Amino acid sequence: LSLIVYFMMKKIVFPILWVVSVFMLGGCSSDDEPEVTVNPFDIMSDSNNDGRNKIVVISDLHLGADLTYSETVNHLNRLEQFLNEVRSSATIKELVLNGDIFDEWYVPTRTNTYGDGSQAHFIRKTVAANQRIFDLFNAIIKDGKIKLTYIPGNHDMGFTAKNVDIAMPGVNQARDSNEKFGIGTYHPDGYPEIAIEHGHRYDFFSALTPGANESEAPDATLPPGYFFARIAANSFTDPTTPEAATKVPIIPEKDQSNPEQYSKYVYYSLWKYVMEKVIYVKDNFSDNIIKTNVGNFTKTYSINDVLPYSAPDGSIQMKLYNGLFTQTHWSERLKYNNAIVMTDINKAIKGSLETEFIDAQSQVQYFHNKLSEVRVVVFGHTHLPMIKSYTNLDNKPCVYANSGTWEDRKTRDKNAVIDQDVINMNFVTIYPVQGNKDRMQVALYQYKYGKHMLVSNKEVDL
Repeated sequence: LSLIVYFMMKKIVFPILWVVSVFMLGGCSSDDEPEVTVNPFDIMSDSNNDGRNKIVVISDLHLGADLTYSETVNHLNRLEQFLNEVRSSATIKELVLNGDIFDEWYVPTRTNTYGDGSQAHFIRKTVAANQRIFDLFNAIIKDGKIKLTYIPGNHDMGFTAKNVDIAMPGVNQARDSNEKFGIGTYHPDGYPEIAIEHGHRYDFFSALTPGANESEAPDATLPPGYFFARIAANSFTDPTTPEAATKVPIIPEKDQSNPEQYSKYVYYSLWKYVMEKVIYVKDNFSDNIIKTNVGNFTKTYSINDVLPYSAPDGSIQMKLYNGLFTQTHWSERLKYNNAIVMTDINKAIKGSLETEFIDAQSQVQYFHNKLSEVRVVVFGHTHLPMIKSYTNLDNKPCVYANSGTWEDRKTRDKNAVIDQDVINMNFVTIYPVQGNKDRMQVALYQYKYGKHMLVSNKEVDL
């Protein structure tokens, strides 16, 4: 009797004749009888699990067009399992794809991203390479029970709404405007106090960059991070060691008496660190190896074209992005990216690597912005899942969550044994606490071994 009551209270459809037959045959001890499973989204603690009131956020899937170098391959089976759980849930009302769902950036340097095709062709190739995942996205849309929302990230900032619709016809696209389709902030229906965005608009390396390279690529908005990602892909597909890697030339340190030169030195220092410690390569920096053909870039560039260099007069210069390094320009760039609060350029440059800066923009741009009433912010972008508590200017509690990533752990050692089932695969849930529709639970989970493992959670009154 208690078993029947349990299922009735949870509102799970259960054939009564099967229940009766189980008891008549002596219970559930037989190995031949079906195992009763409950959707894990529908039994979450602190939720009344009654009706569709849960918002699920995932980000940074990095679904590539070619699985030989895509950042997400080993996790695809788990992602498929996860999406099946989402689709079959009776209590989820919305799944939000919070940026970097596609990946136009992580492509080896010598690879022509589009080949002889177009962006639409690249989208179709991405769908074909990850067919099971897109089949589920589209099934969720067609079912009409769960709203599917897409927000652009930096790795898919160049994709037009029309081309995204090729992959997911009818998906709700949250974009700031048609002119600036590479950024978007989303407030779920009925919750203006919740803001979900990828977070790249505050990142010096990843924010839209208008007018930076007009002689090279008129009207291009791709930021320096695009070239970083291309080199990063090369670092793993054609690996070397830090000892054997090509070294970045030394540039004398600049003081702050010349703000532009100092900012360029900060930028140079970051590039030197990542090129020698993070994305080291064995290529000659003067060789033209970075094939572009995206975002109004049409040329093939060398690594030296994106690295700062010491000019004959001792100043630091660059071939690409040379005019970005004044506080005035950075503030104008932030405004173009629809950021409300301006930040310090040097902190922003460093913050592209020290990701605490990006996470802290939840407080800077929302909680401590007197024009904002947002109390819950969800970013992706940094790949570092977390939940943090803040207070706003009225001393009301606020919550920031980062939804992490689903990408595989990358390795240059192809023989390395890595248990990918315990790495990444994070998601965030937001829903009303049982009995109080204005009190929201924000929870961070890891999909570890296919199980929902709670990492951290916070409650906040809206």
